[in-house]
Amino acid sequence: MKNKKIIFFDGDGTIWYPKKTKRKKTPHWIYLDKKIGNNYLKHLVLTPSALVSLKKLKKLGIILVLISTHPHPPKEADVILKAKVKHLKLEELFDNFYTSRDKPDGKGEVILKVLRKKHIPKSQALLVGDSYRFDYLSAKKVGVDVLLIKSEYLWHPNRGRKIQKTISGLRDLVGIIN
Repeated sequence: MKNKKIIFFDGDGTIWYPKKTKRKKTPHWIYLDKKIGNNYLKHLVLTPSALVSLKKLKKLGIILVLISTHPHPPKEADVILKAKVKHLKLEELFDNFYTSRDKPDGKGEVILKVLRKKHIPKSQALLVGDSYRFDYLSAKKVGVDVLLIKSEYLWHPNRGRKIQKTISGLRDLVGIIN
């Protein structure tokens, strides 16, 4: 894990989560709650050590990229993600941020495009997320290493690929990379 030049991060559940449920419930519930409606931004907070960890990784010269899965049309999804990044004051920490389609292969497709554009081999890339389906499977399918953050909602399959590497939070990532 020490030769990583670029780290891709999931947004919901990894960099931020609903302050009410943290990692006790899948984070996308907040967007479906009719009481919250479009006021979800004021209910989102950075996960513990996210800011400190991202700053440390940035100082190490690692390229940081945010990829967030969205069910909205691409332009609308981009506007929503930019609003979250701005609200959480993350603009200066990420080199780029992208939305991916709401399908298991979505993030993997974005990862491959970014790696090709930046001429970085897959072996020097890592995805950090919290979803087996949208993060782990997507990264593994395209040949990129992945770390999943442990949560109460992390699903472990009975068959198929087992999750090899998990971390308790982003603070653990800095220790693994450095």
